[in-house]
Amino acid sequence: MRVAYHAACSLQHGQQVKTAPKDLLKRVGFEVVEPADSHLCCGSAGTYNLLQPAISRELKARKVRTLEAKGPDVIAAGNIGCMMQIGSGTGVPVVHTVELLDWATGGPKPAALG
Repeated sequence: MRVAYHAACSLQHGQQVKTAPKDLLKRVGFEVVEPADSHLCCGSAGTYNLLQPAISRELKARKVRTLEAKGPDVIAAGNIGCMMQIGSGTGVPVVHTVELLDWATGGPKPAALG
């Protein structure tokens, strides 16, 4: 399954966690692809989408375009704000990274995958 991975700003910039989620997804058998400009925000950023809605919409549109350009079966993210932001702009299922890891190791199939 081809997974487009979105790294939440809080994870990659705040906590400096950049490779572990992708490495784990690869280790359990997923093909992981990253969008162009993967370091850029999806436009959610806590209350940013509420306080700066026009800019937030532009960021979301750009992020969704770059994720969809990878032809994924699913988009994975580790932040609920990002998941909601990206999910509101695409028809590709969006799931939490941990849902995919759980499924790959014997847990239930993520509901978003049908």
